Amino acid sequence: MEKKSLLEPVWKMFSSVENGCTEMGEGDYKVRVATGTSEYSGTNNYIYLTLVGERGESERTLLDNPGLDFCRGAVDEYQVTCSAPLGRLLLVRLEKQRYWVEDNWFCRYVTVEPPGGGGELSFPCYRWLIGDVKVEMREGTARRESEDSLPQLLAHRKAELQERQKTYRWVAWAPGIPKCIDAKTESELHQDVRFDNEKRSDFEGSLQYALLELSLKKLAIRFGKSWDDLDDFKRIFWKLRSPIAEYCMEHWKEDWFFGYQCMNGSNPRMIRRVRELPKNLPVSGDMVQGSMAPRTSLEKELTAGNIYLLDYSIMEGVPTNVIRGQRQHIAAPLCLLYQHPDQGLIPIAIQLGQTPGLDTPVFLARDPPLAWLLAKMWVRHAEFQVFQLLSHLLRTHLVVEVFCVATLRQLPAVHPIYKLLAPHQRYTLEINCRGRTQLISADGIFKRVVSTGGEGLLVLAQREYQVLTYESLQPRRDFLERGVTQLRDYHYREHSMLLWDAIHSFVEEMVRVYYQTDSDVLQDSELQNWIQEVVQEGFGEIPTFGLPGVLQTREELVTLLSVVIFTSTTQHAATNNGQFDWCAWVPNTPCTMRQPAPTDKDAVTMALIMDTLPDISQSCVEMAITWHLGRAQPDAVPLGQYTEEYFTEGRAREVIDKFRQELKDIEKHILSQNEGAELPYLFLLPSRIENSITI
Repeated sequence: MEKKSLLEPVWKMFSSVENGCTEMGEGDYKVRVATGTSEYSGTNNYIYLTLVGERGESERTLLDNPGLDFCRGAVDEYQVTCSAPLGRLLLVRLEKQRYWVEDNWFCRYVTVEPPGGGGELSFPCYRWLIGDVKVEMREGTARRESEDSLPQLLAHRKAELQERQKTYRWVAWAPGIPKCIDAKTESELHQDVRFDNEKRSDFEGSLQYALLELSLKKLAIRFGKSWDDLDDFKRIFWKLRSPIAEYCMEHWKEDWFFGYQCMNGSNPRMIRRVRELPKNLPVSGDMVQGSMAPRTSLEKELTAGNIYLLDYSIMEGVPTNVIRGQRQHIAAPLCLLYQHPDQGLIPIAIQLGQTPGLDTPVFLARDPPLAWLLAKMWVRHAEFQVFQLLSHLLRTHLVVEVFCVATLRQLPAVHPIYKLLAPHQRYTLEINCRGRTQLISADGIFKRVVSTGGEGLLVLAQREYQVLTYESLQPRRDFLERGVTQLRDYHYREHSMLLWDAIHSFVEEMVRVYYQTDSDVLQDSELQNWIQEVVQEGFGEIPTFGLPGVLQTREELVTLLSVVIFTSTTQHAATNNGQFDWCAWVPNTPCTMRQPAPTDKDAVTMALIMDTLPDISQSCVEMAITWHLGRAQPDAVPLGQYTEEYFTEGRAREVIDKFRQELKDIEKHILSQNEGAELPYLFLLPSRIENSITI
């Protein structure tokens, strides 16, 4: 028997597959068993296999010798002999038993070729076998519950979900926000949703590397002290750097660059067009006339739709952090921007609070340069809080986690929607657990260096989820609602719409493969249990979310699945991938402010700015954590690529291939668009978008 250590093509067209089963007789079945490719996937334990058919079962067969087969990446071949006809093959049962020492095993798939040919059947697994355990897998053809009639298959669906519901449970992390997986730390998660060993080692090693390098910088400078001058921040630009971060360092003071980041930085969802000024922003036309193009006015530009607003009212009154005994400070700015015909989007007025008054002046571009610069820093400081906690963590990580938990609890592995979503949920539960324990916990990194660390971040989260809506997660509706469909140089909008349309088209074709009518959707009890759990359990404390608890039509299902996939891929990449680029030059996006917002424009000095910005220690940690979280992952699976191939049928494979080609076309378009650009926008290149939230 030849042992194969190289990966082989897994899926084939199975002409003999009918309704997920094949008529088989007695004789020898050729079986192939594929072991995982990650570190420690292999095992030296005993592995037994049983073929389960409609008419009976094969003998329980020991698969070769322990310690010789089931090596990492191997595809091992065996023969299983049946003395009596099995009828249609329904299941493959794998059993693992300890041999000398316990040794877990990851099985990718099993294929079975019946006696006399007739085509090979594939049984996807993609699970860890831990301890003395039995696992039963179905043939890979996706099937809704109504398409199963055999009692054995219906019982298998039910038993699988009952087991998963014991393993994956809901818990309320905090009141007023979506529920999450019941695990205090990542170590409590089931191995099936944990990082691979290589991922775990890289994740923990990269953070230690960044913190160690920047610790050396702190020792080389002055630990815990303020800077003397803005140029001092260059002293922590050591190995951790990027072309965009260096460009940012050179241009961060410029108004056009400030406006560019409002559209294409890590928080591109805040800006909105206004036709009239907010009543709490007392800006008159003559105040900003010097920022306008010739022969126009603020009133004319409001009417023309060229005035935009950043409103950080959500920050008003949020409790502030105390770091090493020193109270930190926050502001809730209003920032007015103008789409200048020559200069692009530029800020024209900034108020650092929601209530106008003598102590809350309106800062203007004509003010003393240091005063205008500090006002922009305060807006960028609010940006850091909102993009990290709300746009990034809450609106991508935690929203997607709801769908992860519901999918594991309510959809069996044979269900077409489980197969569609599984690749887009890889590693998400573990990275979210790590985020809760290491980033935003009572003693996490936010508590150490971020002005909203501690109680403030929870208040912000609760406020955001009171206004979060399902429609706002749909990019086309979001852009229309914010009035930004005509905003020039809004690369995030253009690229995300290209990707949304590609994802929506892909999902629509996949849904039509498995749901021929709207009634198929409405009558799919497993699917309805899934959406009901998403709404009632996951988002139960968000009364205005707006997602119905019943899916009535294919169109509703397509939109929802597109939102889940778009959020876990494109939207996460837009807020995550560039965070080091925009935050590495700390004055551009400070994580905290150590002095209150200025109340007197004329009193702003360089000394005040340096005393306000993060100190050396805080700056180093900001650089380290944004590099760690924003860097490209070495084991990244790009959007549209599937290392675990759940779909085996030809029609679904054709749709996947079409989706991949469309992503290639988008990639070419974006690269062509950015060729020769001084400041390229490449965060939404399909090849740089991960297929799931893994960091």
